[in-house]
Amino acid sequence: MTNPWNRQTLATAIDHTLLKPEATSSQIRDLCREARANGFAAVCVNPWHVPLAARELEGSPVKACSVIGFPLGANRSGVKAAETRQALADGAGEVDMVLAVGALKEGRLDLVEADIRAVVAAAGQAVVKVIIETCLLTDAEKVSACRLAAGAGAGFVKTSTGFGTAGATVEDVRLMRAAVGEALGVKASGGIRTLEQMVAMLDAGASRIGTSSGVTIVAGL
Repeated sequence: MTNPWNRQTLATAIDHTLLKPEATSSQIRDLCREARANGFAAVCVNPWHVPLAARELEGSPVKACSVIGFPLGANRSGVKAAETRQALADGAGEVDMVLAVGALKEGRLDLVEADIRAVVAAAGQAVVKVIIETCLLTDAEKVSACRLAAGAGAGFVKTSTGFGTAGATVEDVRLMRAAVGEALGVKASGGIRTLEQMVAMLDAGASRIGTSSGVTIVAGL
């Protein structure tokens, strides 16, 4: 394994994730207990579960993270902004929004940036991660999406919802890091299940990893 990755640095880069529609309250409690025990960065859940996650994580450095406009990104900007405000009111400290993928594909870049700005404005000081859904984009569109997210004031760009046709790749992470430089974080998500995969993503430039396999990954050390 490549230095400088060790158990602590790996754990603090993980968003422990459960976004399945059938997720139960009991599973969310387990997710939060695992995140606290392992020192993960955040727990990423659907909006319905944010109040529970926030209560379970109270008093710990682990943040509750809510997805916004998930998984299609096709909600109107006002709806995404309202969803963001509700998530923060429910205790979320971070939000992962899906950008308007169709608008990006059409070249309606002003609309895409305005959509991101609406969420950033609603989030205030909370971190906004913009999911660009790389599996649906050309390389040029990926770069454009990253630059729009940076221009709109987002804190991160993120590869995937995990509900698309494919997840994160080392090549996409490397491309996204080159597009944003050191100004933004890069979150790799979708299909990352092993220690080797996580380290490869971090070595390619990722600063956060979204995975449902965080406990298994850190146990690999």
